[in-house]
Amino acid sequence: MIHEQLNSRSSEECGAMNELHEECGVFGIYDFSGEDVASTIYYGLFALQHRGQESCGIAVSDTHGPKGRVLSHKGMGLVNEVFTGEHLSQMKGDIGIGHVRYSTAGASTRENAQPLVLNYIKGTLALAHNGNLINTPELRRELEMGGAIFQTTIDTEVIAYHIARERVRTGNVEQAVANAMKKLKGAYSLIIMSPRKLIGARDPYGFRPLCIGRRDNAYILASETCALDTIGAEFVRDVEPGEIVTITPKEGIVSDRSMCFPKERQCETARCVFEYIYFGRADSYLDGVSVYNSRIRAGRALAKDSPVEADLVVGVPESGNVAALGYSLESGIPYGMAFMKNSYVGRTFIKPKQSNRESSVRVKLNVLRDAVEGRRVIMIDDSIVRGTTSDRIVRMLREAGAKEVHMRVSSPPFLYPCYFGTDVPAREQLIAYNREIEDICRIIGADSLAYLQLDRLRELTDGLPFCNGCFTGNYPMEPPVEDIRGDYDK
Repeated sequence: MIHEQLNSRSSEECGAMNELHEECGVFGIYDFSGEDVASTIYYGLFALQHRGQESCGIAVSDTHGPKGRVLSHKGMGLVNEVFTGEHLSQMKGDIGIGHVRYSTAGASTRENAQPLVLNYIKGTLALAHNGNLINTPELRRELEMGGAIFQTTIDTEVIAYHIARERVRTGNVEQAVANAMKKLKGAYSLIIMSPRKLIGARDPYGFRPLCIGRRDNAYILASETCALDTIGAEFVRDVEPGEIVTITPKEGIVSDRSMCFPKERQCETARCVFEYIYFGRADSYLDGVSVYNSRIRAGRALAKDSPVEADLVVGVPESGNVAALGYSLESGIPYGMAFMKNSYVGRTFIKPKQSNRESSVRVKLNVLRDAVEGRRVIMIDDSIVRGTTSDRIVRMLREAGAKEVHMRVSSPPFLYPCYFGTDVPAREQLIAYNREIEDICRIIGADSLAYLQLDRLRELTDGLPFCNGCFTGNYPMEPPVEDIRGDYDK
């Protein structure tokens, strides 16, 4: 059922942000020709499905219709499960935003699905967010002491309320976003929809990606460039860290950074390096860097630093495949397929419960016995978190007849939790915590194990500054004293 929200008060602007925790995907479009955009958002979200498979949603508005009237639909599941042709045909509007979600904070429920659409004194606010705030509790308490009543447990709603509160005191929604951003600590890429504006904003560290595209007379905001390719749009540029972009028919793209972060508050950017290792789709460019090339470099580095004699190099789909190709190119060992993947099963890494993560491995992957039987196999994966998935995959290869299984990981060991939107849990749950590599190798049942060396990470981002806190414990900002991620949409 399409949900309609209409604020009868005159609303000058609205805002919409979607939130991406441990990877969510956001997409927004404003078609200046007045064409309906719901189906385009659908295909954009479909291209970003890898960033979140728990829930999704779309909100649209007609800029030529009643001001503040928003049509929205969201639900639990994949994009093609939540939306039908009938849903999309009912969603009339030339401006809109969409979101795919994986929860890193807050419960996995329909109430926490995005985009959020809120009514307030200035009209209707819609928003989509990718990232995770570290000061959510204090921001939430501040609002609660002022009488705010929350409908969700996600930090996106906290951001929305702060923007709405600032909008009452400012002349336009851009200034309200800027004022709210001064209070936010952590990772956020936001897409905000007002009745006559589409706004994108990115935190000053640039943790999460956000780019701008154009197709004919429409402008697009998206988490990754692969979404632009899917809908036939051309890439314009990335939204820069600390930047707010406002898209309107009259002025096109208007950029503003100064009102958010004065010169003295500028900080060094800290993109999430795991965007290049795992989250990003291989055909995307993040801040001008090819994800495909990043993973090729990771594989080549593993072959140089951790060689081993073998007959075949294979990748664990999907993010391990390109790194495996890089290992093969550098080592000269043939690259091949060892796994058939069921593409209709969500990624095990972003299953919120351990029981789900464990039970879905065999449903998701099956070993090609003819490819591995009697062979020494090098298996490349992007990471080892708790180790439960790795030991099952190693066992599956052995059961299929692999003579040896050597595991290579295209990231360093996870030693610390992430507070900025990646589902790296508390240290005690990490297999690498307080263990030597030899111990981990024995636990997962491999013949040998090696990780990407820490100093190789800079090669993955073409020299762009990045955050490696989950590997080193050196975060770009002071982490919270308590790990509150279990309480707030982590």
